[in-house]
Amino acid sequence: MSSQIILVLVFIAATLLGYKLINAVPSLLHTPLMSGMNALSGITLLGIITVTALPGSLLGRLAGLVGIIAAVINVVAGFGVTDRMLRMFRGGEGQGEGK
Repeated sequence: MSSQIILVLVFIAATLLGYKLINAVPSLLHTPLMSGMNALSGITLLGIITVTALPGSLLGRLAGLVGIIAAVINVVAGFGVTDRMLRMFRGGEGQGEGK
């Protein structure tokens, strides 16, 4: 088997496993899970910036720019949604722990 076929099979297996795992997560745990995924998206963003900075073709740099834009939108929107969800759990002012 060529290495490309193996990589495609690993990608398909990871996709199916990820789908199965995400569906098994209770809705109460979606906020912490989303925060963790935002951290991983930040790491992905750093990787994209590093690879785009390497000397290469113009097409590669344009693809890197598109990747950077998509990753930034993902990180910002993810943290925005997480913040909104956490504000829903806090309730009103004065409803802190032990009050």
